[in-house]
Amino acid sequence: MRHLAYAGMLVFCLLGTLPLDRWFGLGVLRQARRLSLTLLLAAGPFLVWDLLATHAGHWWFDPAQTLPTRVLGVPWEEVGFFVVIPVAAVLTHAAVGEVVGRRRARRASR
Repeated sequence: MRHLAYAGMLVFCLLGTLPLDRWFGLGVLRQARRLSLTLLLAAGPFLVWDLLATHAGHWWFDPAQTLPTRVLGVPWEEVGFFVVIPVAAVLTHAAVGEVVGRRRARRASR
């Protein structure tokens, strides 16, 4: 079961943040072009960094805690990390902004 630890944490992050889009009516997931650009800018450099560091032997991934599938030597979960975490961050940021905006609107209407 240890080999599912990394994937499980990514699923946990998604389950905690994906509903925010619907609950707060954010529309983040409907803005595919913006989200894709965000992912490219966030994930691109770090994925290249991971690939270079892994191939140079400076960085490694414990096979006991990752799935056996690799992309250019990097576990599938690591690639997923660079998608899931930026999406979770954008959703969380948008949700917090929405909550703060609602509170300010309520205070202003008093």
